[in-house]
Amino acid sequence: MTQGRRVGASRIAVAAPFTSYPSYLRRLAGMLRRARDVAVDIIPYDLDSAAAADEPLLDVLPARTDASGLIVMGVPLGGAARRASRAARIPVVYVDVVPAKGDIGGPVVLVDDRDGGEQIGRHLVELGHRRALFVHEPQRSPAYVSAGMLRIEGLQRHVSVAPWAVDGPAEIDQRLLRAAREAGATAIVANHDRFAAAVLDVQRSRPEDERLPVVGYDDGELAEGLGLTTVRQPFEESGRTALELALGLVAGTSSSRDTVRLAPALVERASSLRGVTLSRP
Repeated sequence: MTQGRRVGASRIAVAAPFTSYPSYLRRLAGMLRRARDVAVDIIPYDLDSAAAADEPLLDVLPARTDASGLIVMGVPLGGAARRASRAARIPVVYVDVVPAKGDIGGPVVLVDDRDGGEQIGRHLVELGHRRALFVHEPQRSPAYVSAGMLRIEGLQRHVSVAPWAVDGPAEIDQRLLRAAREAGATAIVANHDRFAAAVLDVQRSRPEDERLPVVGYDDGELAEGLGLTTVRQPFEESGRTALELALGLVAGTSSSRDTVRLAPALVERASSLRGVTLSRP
């Protein structure tokens, strides 16, 4: 992402499913803004989505021998890649990768998705809801803890949840509304704003008083333009924090292996307030 290599600059490789999830591009933007102020070159690598993989692990390090640090977002490192990073003495920082057990070999930057789910759940309860349909992408492997799993956990602390998996926004149609009706759901929660936008589009043909309230997750221009209630994630801050951790490890000024948790925030807009009117308990 730089015009040639700057003399004396560190090179940080950043691997993530950029083309699968635009949110990782926003995290990358946070790194690039921070990189303006320090001597660092950012080299991005696109990965497959972990949710779409039978074995959601990055087993081969990005093919650069001159990278002084690695930031991995959204995909856990496999054992072979971890051993390779240690052998090459390349420090690794993880973003949006939940440690399954114990130390994963480097610091972790997370947004507290369980709390994000709880914030949605409390919001729905305040509006009188007791059951929600949760729209998410399929997760083929149980070998890692995804953000969606944590969001469901938080949501379930307040309302009953009926999961509904769909490959992508283009697959959302009237079947989703039938599934919500059959599940007794009075609201729809989407794992990403793009899914929520598709739900809103499907409901446009229905009378206003028959449209189910919709809540998304991520926030950005799409959500703002649609009046979508959602959970705002500090994407740019998470990217900036990850880069600062990586630079500290490369420079030897830090040896942190801690987990940094950033707070999400519910943003209330019209989409969760429209539709059916429920009596409060």
